[in-house]
Amino acid sequence: MEIKIAVIGLGYVGLPLAQLFATKYPVVGFDINSNRVEELQNGEDSTLEVDSDTLKSVLINNLSGQFTKGLFCTTSVDDVKDCNLYVVTVPTPVDKNNHPDLTPLIKASETIGSVLKKGDIVVYESTVYPGATEEDCVPILEKKSGLKFNKDFFVGYSPERINPGDKERTVEKIVKVTAGSTKEIGEKVDAIYKSVITAGTYLATSIKVAEAAKVIENSQRDINIAFVNELAKIFNRMGIDTQDVLAAAATKWNFLPFKPGLVGGHCIGVDPYYLAQKAQEYGYHPEIILAGRRMNDGMGEYVAKQVIKGMIKRNQNIKGSNVLVLGITFKENCPDIRNSKVIDVVNALKDYDVNVDVYDPLASSEETKHEYGIDILNGDTTTLKNQAYNAVVLAVAHNDFKTINIRQLLKKDGFVYDVKGVLENYDERL
Repeated sequence: MEIKIAVIGLGYVGLPLAQLFATKYPVVGFDINSNRVEELQNGEDSTLEVDSDTLKSVLINNLSGQFTKGLFCTTSVDDVKDCNLYVVTVPTPVDKNNHPDLTPLIKASETIGSVLKKGDIVVYESTVYPGATEEDCVPILEKKSGLKFNKDFFVGYSPERINPGDKERTVEKIVKVTAGSTKEIGEKVDAIYKSVITAGTYLATSIKVAEAAKVIENSQRDINIAFVNELAKIFNRMGIDTQDVLAAAATKWNFLPFKPGLVGGHCIGVDPYYLAQKAQEYGYHPEIILAGRRMNDGMGEYVAKQVIKGMIKRNQNIKGSNVLVLGITFKENCPDIRNSKVIDVVNALKDYDVNVDVYDPLASSEETKHEYGIDILNGDTTTLKNQAYNAVVLAVAHNDFKTINIRQLLKKDGFVYDVKGVLENYDERL
C-alpha cells in the first residue's frame, strides 16, 4: 500500500522524525499548539533541532491535490484523516508526585481514534512502561474508532532515540528499535523506518520488549550518573578532586566514562519512574532504580550547599549576596527547559536569602517564567556587564559560555563553581 504518514506531536522528537520521513513520504505533522505549527510552516524551529534550510526543503504549502513526499504542518484533525500510518511522538512526563502522566498519550490516542480506518497502523514512539501501548492506548483506539485491534487496525512501537542539541547523532544516524502487534506488522513497520534510518533498525520480538528496552536505556544511565554523584560527595569530603579520579580510572579499557552532574530533562530524569511504577504494580519494589533517582533528584540542593560553603570559606556574607547561574536548560546547546534540575540550585540558593541571576542565551524567558516563575537574562552578554557576583555557577555547558570572561563578573573575593567540570579556569567543581 502507499504510505501516508501523520506525525502526532511536533516537538523535539516529532519534528526531526517528520522532516526525515518527508524526504521519502507524504507527511502531515499535527500539533495542538497553533504557534508551533505556524512557526514550522514558516520554516523556523525554535527547538533548534532542524535548521531552517532543511525544514524549508521538505515543506509544502497546502494539502490540495496529491503529493508524493513532503511535510505539511497543521492543527486540524481533518488534515490527518487520509493518513494510514500514525506516529505518536507526544511527551510522557511525571506529575508532582513523580507518577507517570499519560494524559498527552491518551489525548493523542483519542485524536487518532476519531479518524482511524480499517488497515491503519498506529506507531507509538513516546517512552512508556512495558505494556502501555497495548494495555492503555489500544483500548482508547478501539473505543473511539469502533474498530477491532489486530483485525481492523494494528499498532507498533519504535522508541524515540533523539538526543536534543546533538548535531552529530541525528535521528537517521541512530539505530531504531521497532516492533509490531503481529509479526507481519512488525516487519512492515521495520521496513518503513529502515527506508529512512541510515544507521539501520532492530526488530524486537514484541512491543513490550521494545518498550522495556527504551525505559532501561535511560534508567541505566540514570543509575550510573547517580553512582558518580555519590562518589563526588564522598571525594569532596576527602578533599579529592572527583574529575581527576575519573580521568585516572578512565585509562582502564572497560571503565564507563560517566560524570557527576544535574540529571533532568524529559527522559533520564523521568523514565525510571515509569519503570518503577510498573514494577510496583507487579509487587516488586525496585531499590537500585529509586535509590538512583533519589540521589540525582537531590543534587541541585547539594550544589547550592557547596556554593554556600565556598562563600563561607571566603568570609563572604551569605544574606544579600549575589550569585550568577549560567544556564537553565536541562542540557548543553539545547533550549529545552523541561524538568531542568538547575531550578533546584536556584531555589535552594534563594532559601539562603541569596540574590540569584540566571543567564541563558538559548532559553526562552517567557517559557522559563511560565514553567518556573523566574525571570532570566538572555540575549547577548551585555546584560551581564558591570555586575559583581560573589559566585558564578556554571550549571549548563553551553558553547556560548566558553567565550565569556567569567572572572570579570566576580567580586575581588568571588569564585567560580563548575558543576559540569568543563572549565579550565575554575575555583571549585562538583
